[in-house]
Order: sequence, then C-alpha cells, then structure tokens
Amino acid sequence: MTDTAPRPTLEAVAARAGVSRATVSRVVNGGDGVREPLVERVRRAVEELGYVPNQAARSLVTRRHDAVAVVIAEPETRVFADPFFALQLRGISKELTARDNQLVLLLTEGRDDHARVARYLAGGHVDGALVFSLHLDDPLPGLIQGAGVPTVFGGRPGWSDGTRDVVYVDSDNRGGAREAVRHLAALGRTRISHITGPLDQTSAADRLEGFRDVMGDGDPRLVVESDFTPGGGERAMRELLDRCPDVDAVFAANDLTASGALRVLRERGRRVPEDVAVVGFDDMLPVAEQTDPPLTTVRQDIEEMGRIMARLLLRGLDRRTPPPAPGDEPDAPSSGVVLPTTLVRRASA
Repeated sequence: MTDTAPRPTLEAVAARAGVSRATVSRVVNGGDGVREPLVERVRRAVEELGYVPNQAARSLVTRRHDAVAVVIAEPETRVFADPFFALQLRGISKELTARDNQLVLLLTEGRDDHARVARYLAGGHVDGALVFSLHLDDPLPGLIQGAGVPTVFGGRPGWSDGTRDVVYVDSDNRGGAREAVRHLAALGRTRISHITGPLDQTSAADRLEGFRDVMGDGDPRLVVESDFTPGGGERAMRELLDRCPDVDAVFAANDLTASGALRVLRERGRRVPEDVAVVGFDDMLPVAEQTDPPLTTVRQDIEEMGRIMARLLLRGLDRRTPPPAPGDEPDAPSSGVVLPTTLVRRASA
C-alpha cells in the first residue's frame, strides 16, 4: 500500500486565498453574499490546491445531493440487451454530467426490488428520480409518491383515474404508427398485420391504436401481441404466417421485434419487400441498419427523450418547485412533453 498525500482542507484554501474559512465555505457550497473579487480568489485557490468539497457538508448548505436516480422497471437481462435503454441512458447521462450530477441506476427484477427501490429513494440519497418502462400494474409510482421524491416519467403514464398529475416525456407513438401503416397501404398492401409490444405498456397500446386508426378493427387474426424482443418477433411472425399465409405487410411495434420477424420470413422463403413489406418503430441504428434488408422504421429520438427528462427534473429542482410525484395535488396542471416521430424509408418497405 502506498502512502497518499493529505487532502487539502478548507483551512488551507482560506489561507491560500487570504480569506476566512466561512467565506471559503460559502463559495464552495454555493452560498450567497460573497463579493466577486473574493469569489475569484477562492476559486483560484481551490484549483491550485486541488481541493474537493465535502459532499456531506455541501448538502447541509444546498439541501442537494447532486445525484439523480434512474429507475427502469425491467430486469437487467432486458435492460442490457435492448439498445433502447442504452440510448435513453446516454441522453440522461449527458444532461446530468453537464450539470455535475451523478446518475444512480436502479433496476427492478420483481416485487422485492420495488420495496428496495422505495427504501433507497425514501432514504434521502438523491434529489429526484427519472422513471421509465412502467407497466400498468406497476406499484412503483405509488411507492415513489410515498418516498416524496420529485419525479419525471419516461412515457405517458398509464393511470387514467384523474387523480395523479405528472411530468412526463414521450414520443408520438400513435401518430408514428399511423404513418407507418399508411405507408404500407400506399404501397398497395392489403393484408397488413401488426405485431404489438406488451399491451400493459402505454407505448405499445398507443401504437396498436395508431394501427387501428388506419385499418379499423379488421381481421383480428392480423394482430399478435409480443414483447418488444427479437424472440417475441420470431414467435409472433410464425403465428401470423400460420394464421394468415396471405399476409403481405407487417408493422412491428419496435425494431427488435421487426428483426425477429425478418428472420422468420427469410426462413419461410418470403421475400422482403417483394412478398411481405416490413416496418419497425424506433430507428435504433445498431438494429435498423443491420437487418437484412435494412429496415424501414419510425424514428423517435430516444436520446433526446432522456435528455429532456433530466432537464425537466433539474429545472424543477433549481426552482425549488419540483415536478409533482404521482398523487400530489399541485397548483399547476399535469405536464407532458410529446416529441414528434418521422418515417425513415429503407429497403424493407
């Protein structure tokens, strides 16, 4: 073990800057009432000595931990296998890093993890939470409300009882789905099918509604529920071909589902797009550009969604009027940011 040099102290910074210890404390901990020339002297001394403020002491002054929990309501096997989560986390991380905040990642495998996450949030370790990939029966919103943590949600929340006002960021899932299906119809396809995502998530439910906006109720055999995974796309595509051998187009609820559907179509000898046209949703480049053929898909800016979620939360914390937790009764109405989507045409449709 090697010896380490002692860490510079607040007193050492004060001596270098020629000011009192109290003045240094106010400057490094974000307090007010220090004249600008003294602030510059303190900052210069901090830089020269390499002083790092004590976070616990800083928190006593600012009442901030400079840390944000990112809660993903999915098991780690799903999170680390799906590029969607990496893109959203990248957007969140960029925004938090720019504001010198730490990201604390919390995942949920099951009900025991929900209680663990709630205890952590209630323990005062973070200033707020960013929560996404919720399912309709998920207890997390209620647990987070109980923890009293300012929260921004990724995706339109699924509760509809009118008692919860929330801040959320989402994409135009229903409008994007309509554009995808209209594109397939414009190609002359008449047996257009839909492989959904898990319908206990609002993104999947909204995309199904967008499909129905164009196709109506139609033949129920042309809609198969899946789970946003390549394996789910494979299983659903096999079921579709067995039910409806004459299917000539597929709108898949996300790119991973579409990639699985494409593999099955190739196995069954169906040419894409000549026999069956395929459109996905997300435009995740590691997936959409690598499928065979490259995937026509609806683009949502996943990284930007994460960035805006973090920005809204930090803005609320800065104003000392944090975004409402579910169940609160704030003066302001609920606030949702919905980002536009666009169709990106490639070779699959």
